[in-house]
Amino acid sequence: MKFKLQIIWLKSLLFSYLIFFMAGKVTAQEFNCSVNVNDRQISGSSYDYVSELSGDIENYLNDYRWTNDRYEDHERILCNMQIVLTNVDSNFNYTSEVVITMRRPIYNTNQQSLTIVLSDNNWRFHYPRNKNLIHDDLQFDDLASFLDFYAYIMLGFDYDSFAELGGSQHFRSAENVFELGQNSGVQGWGRSIGAQRNRYGLITDLRNPAYEDLRKAIYRYHRLGLDQFTIDPEIARNQVLSALDLLRENKRVTSNNYLFDIFFSTKYTEIVALFRDADVETRLEAYNLLRDVDPAHSSEYERLQN
Repeated sequence: MKFKLQIIWLKSLLFSYLIFFMAGKVTAQEFNCSVNVNDRQISGSSYDYVSELSGDIENYLNDYRWTNDRYEDHERILCNMQIVLTNVDSNFNYTSEVVITMRRPIYNTNQQSLTIVLSDNNWRFHYPRNKNLIHDDLQFDDLASFLDFYAYIMLGFDYDSFAELGGSQHFRSAENVFELGQNSGVQGWGRSIGAQRNRYGLITDLRNPAYEDLRKAIYRYHRLGLDQFTIDPEIARNQVLSALDLLRENKRVTSNNYLFDIFFSTKYTEIVALFRDADVETRLEAYNLLRDVDPAHSSEYERLQN
């Protein structure tokens, strides 16, 4: 009788462990990504299955465990992919344009900060009916590897925002995916000369030590500035000013503006909101910095002078 009770106890313990493990696994994944596919330019009954693409991509991004770190559900990276299919051939090779947005939570609030907005207008991929998406870091696939590349890019930006240069390993992973794509010879994965606003230009600059101050500014802006705003707005604004100054100095000594344009096109409205209620001296300091480092949005920054 005692032996039977021990068996029952062990089974109960094992069941509890499995429930705990499975619950942990549910919250282990990093992404909470939604995908919208616009297929209005694609016609013909042969391609009606393309409605499955959004679900396939969501499952691929959200169900795979991209890191060894544990994520609680509220910590998952919020992202969105807007995909416009522009053409398809008889072999089910699709061409598309994509906009990717990512958000991170702001500490001590129920709000999120828009972290990056990325556009890619040169994605060509093979998507026949019933295609299985399989993650493989050693094999190139024109659909899965594209998702891998941008998943690692998003992880890199997210980790950079929480720790100084914290995203380096993820940017290395993105670079590895790019090299697989480059070796494949597939459209959109080639090297290019000059400051190209494409996958090559993006990963080249992110892996270039010359832009590390920009990445350090991303950390200072988010973790030391934005995340501290509800605790002490004055200290938080000073940290944001320090980040903006670091961005300005880094921009002066580098040749490509791509990463700076990504940052400011994503952040300019948020930056204005951060300084709108500051004292006059702080607002003017912010205005002068922003006008210098990001003249493209000068009209928005004028609001800080009022």
